[in-house]
Amino acid sequence: MPTLHLVVDRDIDEPLHRQVREGLRRAILEGRLRPGQQLPSTRILALDLGVSRLPVLSAYEQLRHEGYLVGRTGSGTFVSDAVPDELLRPASVPDTTARRRTGPERPVLSGWNFPIVPFQVGLPALDLFPHAAWKTLVVRQLNAESAERMSYTDPAGLEALRTSIAEHIRSARAVRCEASQVLIVPGSQAALRLAASVLLEPGDRVAIEEPGYFGAHRAFRAVGAELVPVPVDEEGLNVAALRRRGARVRAVYVTPSHQYPLGVTMSAARRFALLEWAAQQKAWILEDDYDSEFRYISRPVAALQGMDAHDRVIYVGTFSKALCPGVRLGYVVLPAELWDRFYQARFAFDFFTPTLYQRALAEFLHGGHFARHLRRMRSAYQERRDALLRGLARHCGNLLEIHNADAGLHVTVLLREGIDDQHLVARLRRRGLAALPLSNSYIGPDRQQGLLLGFGCTTPPRLLESTRVLSELLRDRGK
Repeated sequence: MPTLHLVVDRDIDEPLHRQVREGLRRAILEGRLRPGQQLPSTRILALDLGVSRLPVLSAYEQLRHEGYLVGRTGSGTFVSDAVPDELLRPASVPDTTARRRTGPERPVLSGWNFPIVPFQVGLPALDLFPHAAWKTLVVRQLNAESAERMSYTDPAGLEALRTSIAEHIRSARAVRCEASQVLIVPGSQAALRLAASVLLEPGDRVAIEEPGYFGAHRAFRAVGAELVPVPVDEEGLNVAALRRRGARVRAVYVTPSHQYPLGVTMSAARRFALLEWAAQQKAWILEDDYDSEFRYISRPVAALQGMDAHDRVIYVGTFSKALCPGVRLGYVVLPAELWDRFYQARFAFDFFTPTLYQRALAEFLHGGHFARHLRRMRSAYQERRDALLRGLARHCGNLLEIHNADAGLHVTVLLREGIDDQHLVARLRRRGLAALPLSNSYIGPDRQQGLLLGFGCTTPPRLLESTRVLSELLRDRGK
C-alpha cells in the first residue's frame, strides 16, 4: 500500500475535495501511481491528510467516473489499467498548424479511446441504459436459441427486426419504406463503408459537407474516391455551390436533420433543390440521420428520404446513439434499384450481423420499450444540454460563441481568434475532459476554430463543473 505525497492547503480558496482529486490525478499522470496499483482506503488517506473522509470519498468517486480509478468489491480502490497511454506520457502538444494549412490529410489512427468523461462526443447516456428491460429480452432470446437459430442467416438481417424498424421509421421519421428495403448492418459506419464500396469506383467524385463528418471522409477515401467539399451555411448544404462543382459528382453525403458538426437543419428549399439536383444528375444522396430523435426546440424534423419522388436517397440509421454503441446495430433503407448490389456486397462484407441482439432489438421495438426509452431520453438530454448551456454562460461568458444547441448530443462552440482548438483539446484531455476540435471536420485549408462539446454521457452537475475547467483554460492560454 503506497504512502501518497499529497498536499492540501486549508488557507487557499480551493475546496479540499478538488485539491485531493487533482493531487491524485497528478500522481497518476506523472507515474507516481502506476496502473493496477492499490490506493489507501479513504479512511487511511483522510487520516494521513488530516481531513474528514468526505473530500477523499468525493475525490475517489470523481476519479472513478473519469476512468482513472476502479473499485473492486472486497479489495479496495486501484489505479485503472485502462488509463490511456498518451495521458501517462509527459504532456507535449505537436505543432499541427502546418497540417491544417497544407490540406486534408489526417493522422493515422494508432488506437481507439472513448472514455466516458465530460464533453465526450458520440456517447449517449450509458448510465440511463434500460438494463432491466434489455436483459430480460436478451435472456429470453438466449433461452430460445436452437441449432437453426444459431446457424447462418439472411445477409439482409432478421425479418422481424427489419419489419419493426420499417414500422418505427415510417411513423417517427416519415421515411417511405417497407421491410423489404431495410438492410441490417453493424452500425452507421459500416453502412457508409458499404455504400462507398457499392456506389463508388477509384477516382469517382463524392460531395461532402464542409465541415463534415470525419467518419464519412474515411469511408469514401477507403475506396479511392475524390472528396468534393461543399460549404454549409445556416440552411444546410449549399446546393448552388454543389451545382458549381460540376456534373461528375457521383454521390453526395448529407446530415440534413442535424448537420454534423455545426448542428443546423437543412431548410425545405434546400431539400427540394438537392433532390432536384440528384434527379437531374442521376446521382445518389446518402442521408445520415444519426441523432434525429433528439430535438429541444421543436418536434423532430422529417427525413429527407420521405420527400424523395425519384428514389435517389439512401437512408442510414443507427441505434448507437438512441441505445448504446455496444449494440452494434444499424440499418440502410435502399431504393429498389440498388437492393441486389447492396445485398451481394453485404454478403461479401461479413455474411450477416449477429442475430441474438437482432432478435432482442426486434422485441424491444415491437413491445414499445424503445418508444418509452426515447421519451425518457429526450427529457434527460434536454436537462443535460441545459446544464451545459448554463455552465457556458456562467463560466465562459464572452470567451466563446455558441453556434448551435437545438438538437443532438453535442453543442458546437466557436473560439475567439488566436485560440488553437487542437491545442485546447489536448489541454482539456490532461484535465480529464474530452472534446473534439472543430477544425478536424474540414478537408480544405480554411478551417474555423471551435469545439464540439458532448453532453450525452455526463450528468448535469459534472457538466457545470467541467465548464469551469474550460473557462480556466480559455483564460490562461499559455499552459
